[in-house]
Amino acid sequence: MSARVPVALAVADFRERVRRPAYAVTLLAAVGLACLAVPSAGSRWVIIDVGGHRGVYTSAWIGTATALAGALWLTTGGFYVVRDAIARDERTRVGQLLAATALRTPTYLLGKFLSNFLVLASMAGVLAVTAPLMQLARGESAAVDPVALLLPFAVMTLPLLALTAAAAVLFETIPLLRGGVGNVVWFGVSMALLLAGQGRNAPLGGFGVQQAAESMRAAMAAQGIGLRDREFSLGLTFVNRPLRTFRWDGFVPDSAFMGGRLVLVLAAIAVVLLPALWFGRFDPARRLLKEPAAESAAEPAPEPVRQPGGRGVQGPGGEGPAGAWNTGRTALSDVSDAAPGSAWSGTARTGVLGVLGDGSGSARRRRVFPFRRLLVGELRILVQGVSHWWWIAAAAVVVAGFVTPDPTTLLPLAWIWPVLIWSRLGTQRVEHGLDGLLGACPTPSRGLLAEWAAGVVLTAVTGLAPLVRMAIAADWPGMGAWAGGALLVPSLALALGVACRAHRVFQVVYLGMWYLAVNGVATIDYMGVVRSDGLPAGPPPFAVAGLALALVGAALAVRTARHATR
Repeated sequence: MSARVPVALAVADFRERVRRPAYAVTLLAAVGLACLAVPSAGSRWVIIDVGGHRGVYTSAWIGTATALAGALWLTTGGFYVVRDAIARDERTRVGQLLAATALRTPTYLLGKFLSNFLVLASMAGVLAVTAPLMQLARGESAAVDPVALLLPFAVMTLPLLALTAAAAVLFETIPLLRGGVGNVVWFGVSMALLLAGQGRNAPLGGFGVQQAAESMRAAMAAQGIGLRDREFSLGLTFVNRPLRTFRWDGFVPDSAFMGGRLVLVLAAIAVVLLPALWFGRFDPARRLLKEPAAESAAEPAPEPVRQPGGRGVQGPGGEGPAGAWNTGRTALSDVSDAAPGSAWSGTARTGVLGVLGDGSGSARRRRVFPFRRLLVGELRILVQGVSHWWWIAAAAVVVAGFVTPDPTTLLPLAWIWPVLIWSRLGTQRVEHGLDGLLGACPTPSRGLLAEWAAGVVLTAVTGLAPLVRMAIAADWPGMGAWAGGALLVPSLALALGVACRAHRVFQVVYLGMWYLAVNGVATIDYMGVVRSDGLPAGPPPFAVAGLALALVGAALAVRTARHATR
């Protein structure tokens, strides 16, 4: 197979991606990252803090600062931007066409890797283009040195982005990691990489932090500025006073560091080629060979039972197809009040469509399901398919919350465990192809509120132990913070799910919020786990609850607007 084939696949895939509006949003985010990496002289939010100092905004300093910021954040966030390449081929059935060609699996994997890398590199390219503009805007140095500006991107950012692009391909070829579990796992892996990559003995040079830090220390020593070894901080931090400046002309990477960069790139290629051992590349023949038992054991689904009067269908065992109703009725009035995210089967759609053709109007008048039944149905749909092991682990967390000396220590664990279930809020109707069908129903508000209430119930149940412990200890401020968090989490999931129609957005946003709260950032603490003098140091509970209600209102407005345009 010619070496041009993976390049051609990568270019074609990259061109398809850049036509999407999401790509433009991604590039705008890169511009924002560049502005954040080069704050104004009086800003107290900084990216690099060298013992209370920063370099004068020359090409060397700005290039290094933006390159390190890109390596730091694009390694984590860039994974979520590019990890859908193989899944998209499966959804659009392009993969089945490729399986019928002579294209080899390693070639296909390399093409996807190069496509991912091009997307991430284009984001780094926007950072590199924005960097000299930020240098001129800050006005501390007007001399633009292209080499000093671009060298940090070449040796610090791009090798790590290659590893991220390879990890995205690897995760998509492993069944357990191709969904939400992979999103959570990568967040943990990337956090570990960020910590290990900034250490003095980071493997393969890490992020290049130590090489830059040693050069900065030498420059500061030459200017009579003392600095201890550990006085170097990389990441968005708040300082008590604006940083003082020193002159730094950049660093020259040595041969050992460049060798480590080359090994990183080769390791990325090895990671990409590894799935060729098991990835079937959408070939049904290989799938049949690997799963003969599953195919032979599969039984055809039982035929739906139509109810008298043509009012709907009944699933096996007297239940509806989603297992959320036992009445067997699927009248139009039931659908309008039922869960908008219901994972109904195609047989349910047939029953509903039969009702839509009923011009008598009697179905609309039969609104017999109260909100309580809506809530129960939505709750069953929300947790449908959850493994028994998940419930066992959740129960263990609840029990541990009752015996732990400090009830707030287990709350972060209790409120990270259901992240994959929360991410279903607002997305299931799209995921199961029912958005158009449910859009014909008269009012979307009841179903959406029931869906939100189901998320609140799940949040309250998983965090029950800390609440009970705080109530026994009469910790009213802590209980208030808990209540605000119990409202905010499902509200955020619902708003992002309705607006973006995808699980991944909430998973990424919430993991970031949770990580900051656990690491003591009080301004983002929605759980009340950051304490000062025994009291929650985060935002007031009423403010958190108000934000939660505003998010629910936004979700309702978006869904109502979509409903009105049908």
